[in-house]
Amino acid sequence: MKANALWSLVGGGLVGITLVVVAVLGLLVGITLLGGLSKLRRTGRDGARSLDELVGEERFARFLTPGDPRGQVDQLRPAGTSAPPAA
Repeated sequence: MKANALWSLVGGGLVGITLVVVAVLGLLVGITLLGGLSKLRRTGRDGARSLDELVGEERFARFLTPGDPRGQVDQLRPAGTSAPPAA
């Protein structure tokens, strides 16, 4: 086998491998982009995908005033009293 034929064989192999790699990468990128398009939908109150989207609205995220109670809350007692609930 002559050197010229050997270089032609090596060059052809490299071109073939490069084309296969580019085709597979293109296929993966295409599938990823098409799969990601389904996430680009309009969201609102009914279409929220996460709690973060709901908290972005003012009515769901209100700051507490300095006088608001903090700490643990006993849900069995009426608000503002220390008496046990009426039976």
